Amino acid sequence: MKVERGYADVNGTSLYYEAAGSGHPLVLTHGGVLDLRMWDDQFKLFARRYRVVRYDVRGYGKSALPTQEGYRRPDDLKTLMDYLEIESAYIVGLSMGGGISIEFALAYPSATDALVTIGSGLSGYQRSDEWLGLLERRKAVSDEAGVQAARDFWLNTYVFSPALERPDVGARVVRMVSDYSGFEWTDHDPFAPLDPPAMGRLGEIRAPTLVLVSERDIPDCLKIAEYLRRHIPRAKKVVLPGVGHMSNMEDPDRFNETLLDFIEGI
Repeated sequence: MKVERGYADVNGTSLYYEAAGSGHPLVLTHGGVLDLRMWDDQFKLFARRYRVVRYDVRGYGKSALPTQEGYRRPDDLKTLMDYLEIESAYIVGLSMGGGISIEFALAYPSATDALVTIGSGLSGYQRSDEWLGLLERRKAVSDEAGVQAARDFWLNTYVFSPALERPDVGARVVRMVSDYSGFEWTDHDPFAPLDPPAMGRLGEIRAPTLVLVSERDIPDCLKIAEYLRRHIPRAKKVVLPGVGHMSNMEDPDRFNETLLDFIEGI
């Protein structure tokens, strides 16, 4: 299968992307501290039916680091789609990528043919004290012992523990986290969330929506998934059994079947 790889100089930055296949466009957005490689079990498979695009969010993978100028992540995605001459797509994102996808659906409804969130973040959501404490400890480790120590700390939290139980999956996760620059922990990231935040605007979403979450996911993600189900009109929620936050890597067969069944049923 032919894969198009390149850099899109858009929106004042350079975004690395890969595209393959033909048919209706489908865009995959990765989670925090990760990169587009997390979609290896989906990219070429989905490209048998769709034109699939995966990309590195600004500051991650091979994309450029943020400068001091403010930016919005959904705008980066939209300008990338414009660059690739994609008017609208199925928008799919995990964790941080889920939050980006939700904001994209709100900012660009005509470009969103369907929305799929997986263990998603949500701007405006009041994160638990436990989660905020974990983030604070990660920053403290970075400040005191350096980025590599922060990477090691993060890999040993419940965010990745279910994935690390599977040696083949764990090795892939470790490679991605090890390659992460750690810019968020050492520098200010001037990205701006949607204003007003997405949490209070979910009723505006009109795209068919699938909310995926894992049985062993981050507790905050489980709460967010239920909130999304209740507040996005006609949203469908599916809990993937036996897996954690990296469900698309931990059980790709079940994940792929669930996502493709939803999209094909639209």
